[in-house]
Amino acid sequence: MISLVGAARNGPARRGIFGCSRHGSWGLIAKTLEFSGGTLNVKLSRLAAASAAVLLAGSASAHHGFGNFDRTREVALEGTITSIDFVNPHAYVYFEAANPDGSKVAKRCEMRAATVLRRSGWSAEMFKAGEHIKIEGAPDRFDVNSCYVHTVVFADGTTADRYAQLSKGAAPAAPAAPRAARLPTGEPNITGDWAPEQVVMTDPRGRSGSLVPVSRVEDFEPGATSAPPGGGGGGGGRARVTYTPAGQAAADAFRGGTTENPRMRCETTSILFDWTFDGPVNRITQSGDTITLQYGQLGLTRTIHMNAQHPANIEPSRAGHSVGRWENDVLVVDTVGFAEGYLNPPIKNSEQLHVVERFTLDPNAMTIAREYTATDPVYYTDQYTGRDSIGLADLPYAPDACSELTFVDFSADGTAPDANSGGLGPPGAAAAPAAAAAEPAAKEEAEWWEFWKWFD
Repeated sequence: MISLVGAARNGPARRGIFGCSRHGSWGLIAKTLEFSGGTLNVKLSRLAAASAAVLLAGSASAHHGFGNFDRTREVALEGTITSIDFVNPHAYVYFEAANPDGSKVAKRCEMRAATVLRRSGWSAEMFKAGEHIKIEGAPDRFDVNSCYVHTVVFADGTTADRYAQLSKGAAPAAPAAPRAARLPTGEPNITGDWAPEQVVMTDPRGRSGSLVPVSRVEDFEPGATSAPPGGGGGGGGRARVTYTPAGQAAADAFRGGTTENPRMRCETTSILFDWTFDGPVNRITQSGDTITLQYGQLGLTRTIHMNAQHPANIEPSRAGHSVGRWENDVLVVDTVGFAEGYLNPPIKNSEQLHVVERFTLDPNAMTIAREYTATDPVYYTDQYTGRDSIGLADLPYAPDACSELTFVDFSADGTAPDANSGGLGPPGAAAAPAAAAAEPAAKEEAEWWEFWKWFD
């Protein structure tokens, strides 16, 4: 197993990207680390501080978790676990810590989505009520009692970074008989549970770097940046469009950090965006004259009516109405009848949205490639195009619950982000400077909710 740090240091075993024993990647840039009153004091030499700034410079545009959190600082919290919300889009662990005067205070820290945590070998059962926990992370800008997890230390001393792959993912269960490449009726066999490859930060603690495919993370130095892949949709880069005046106005007015954003309401964004965004496990079922697509994160279900025509009157919906046909082993799906919404924020869609998808099975690699084209004359003048790929899933299809907890005023001090204003509001007490804060990092280029900028 390859270590993801340049040099070993004394300290507890830490689970890096692939669960390997590693020792304190933060030690590469920190001069000293010490616990003091529940806060991790990080003292940087000038050279180390400059290095930290370089490492952090490109990270905000690569990940959605930073804007609510002060990544120029790191705190160390510890206490007794009380509960966990193992949900999408972010799981939270809750614990009770002791103040210097002996009184108790409730804390919570944010982790990745439940789906990708499960795919990485994590589970809710790891966070047992009554057990001790230590967390190093970035403090919340609004809530002094909340943080963004960088590293977790469990009661038995096991340490796991934010992007740790505690298992490399179980291989898809071997069927009782070899998987047939085709159905008895001759069509390619695409039935099954499928998922995109996970993407993880090149810094396993999630402080800096870029999102890269998990199979390639060892090709990068911790915190390195990488050019994102091309494409569109939720998994491979934001496709470019030429806006109409209405489209430009809608994009300019979009307030992603509010419940105007469908994902902030735990609702599907679009049939294109959600198929691969944030590592869902999807299910495809071929049955007679229909093919059903079940989306793994937010529970959207689409029915493709094979060799059929669109009806004259369609009730608009996020899924729309889909008809399909096989062309030389390529499944061509035509979808209309959409409800007004967002194709890929801030790109809006009208009821005139028209999407054509082409699904192609590679029976040797066991992957399904999808190419798509979308047109919408109300909001853009050209085509929105992209492609993505899914492979046999490492876990069964089992959608996790979704609960957007960003807007919760956890400490009841009136400083939670506003779900309706479009702004993040006054930072409150949580923005007070730490006793020993790291030197400021580079300016953030994107807020946490601006996920369409991750791939710019």
